[in-house]
Amino acid sequence: MAFPAQSLLTRFRERFGGEARPRLFRAPGRVNLIGEHTDYSDGFVLPIALESACWIAAAPNGGGTLRIVSENNGESAEAAVADLGSVRPAGAWHDYVVGVAVELHKIGLPPQPLDLLIHSTVPVGAGLSSSAALEVSAALALLHGRDLDKVELARLARRAENNFVGMPCGIMDQFIAVFGEENAALLIDCRSLDHTAAPLPEGASIIAVNSMVKHELGASAYRVRVQECKDAVEAIQRRHPEVRSLRDVESRWLPELESTMPENVYRRARHVTTEDERVQDFIARAGRGDLAGMGRLFVGSHRSLQHDYEVSCEELDFLVDTAVALPGVFGARMTGGGFGGCTVNLVAPDAVAGFESAVRTAYQGRFGIEPKFFECRPSAGAGEVKA
Repeated sequence: MAFPAQSLLTRFRERFGGEARPRLFRAPGRVNLIGEHTDYSDGFVLPIALESACWIAAAPNGGGTLRIVSENNGESAEAAVADLGSVRPAGAWHDYVVGVAVELHKIGLPPQPLDLLIHSTVPVGAGLSSSAALEVSAALALLHGRDLDKVELARLARRAENNFVGMPCGIMDQFIAVFGEENAALLIDCRSLDHTAAPLPEGASIIAVNSMVKHELGASAYRVRVQECKDAVEAIQRRHPEVRSLRDVESRWLPELESTMPENVYRRARHVTTEDERVQDFIARAGRGDLAGMGRLFVGSHRSLQHDYEVSCEELDFLVDTAVALPGVFGARMTGGGFGGCTVNLVAPDAVAGFESAVRTAYQGRFGIEPKFFECRPSAGAGEVKA
């Protein structure tokens, strides 16, 4: 269903009044097909941009502040434009917007005082990158028509999350929000930021299943995993000084490296190294239309995330195990940061209805929670929307 953009503009006028005509900006969420927890190790990822998106209506307000309103949580916040050089994080949702404003200020493109009305259709906590969608749409709204290179736009949004929000994420989420393409996944080299559209074969629907849980361990464990990857690189450099990140490690080295670092650090390195290889294998199999092989790589990725990277949880494992036992399901895996959120599933189109019914029944029976299902169609990246 198309987002009712005109109604958001109407509600903006009702909320803020004024004579300035609001402009409308959109940035999509994403689902990552494969290449999980590799972006902050300079690895390879294969996300698609979603139809679900964060929308922001914005107009100058003639005052001295950014007035920020979220329709999703009913909350509002303000930030003085003159204070963007010294403002501190509030530990709240609007840090994602203010952090972007701070980064724009740093590069000499401070925002003018604006009113912003935000409405997102990307579910929060589902691992579908609602935060990056907010950051990128906020950046476009705060630029308000001023030009910024698209790669720099993605980097700036990431810096806002790294430096102001305090989450040491990689570049994938912001990059796919900017560069998403209709009808294709995007293969991203997270070191060079080279990117290539990767068409997907017909014969499979991409279905995300929201577990409707998000365990609190997620944010702290993410930071620990980032540090463990750095620890692995330091250990590996003693034998291979040319290694800059886990992206540079070859899987054939792994047996010799196991004794050089703690077991948990070794398993993190093994996941990243083998996951990068799975991305390349997935692309090759997609080019051949090998849906069964693509599905096996999904499952291999999940088992690595479950056992080596240890970012899955009981609910996600149950969803994957249930899915792969059903007819017409090629493969399933967790997607996103982990500890809850979504699985992504490759399902034959004529099996989707049965898949959803069986997974819903099994999951409700086991956890007493009704999962939500989203068909994921590769969609366009961020931009201004004329409405």
